[in-house]
Amino acid sequence: MNNGISTASQDKRKLEWRTFFLITVVLFPVLSVMTVGGYGFFVWMMQVFFLGPPGHGG
Repeated sequence: MNNGISTASQDKRKLEWRTFFLITVVLFPVLSVMTVGGYGFFVWMMQVFFLGPPGHGG
């Protein structure tokens, strides 16, 4: 007897949960680290080539 939830629906729910955890546990932290690291690298390169060290201007 069917309990009202089809196997396809259960498989879809499992896939949605796996996707949710992949995004929240892997993708968002990796993108956050890449964004902050990329910004820090950009500021560092600007200081090396154009702006000079902080507090150096007058």
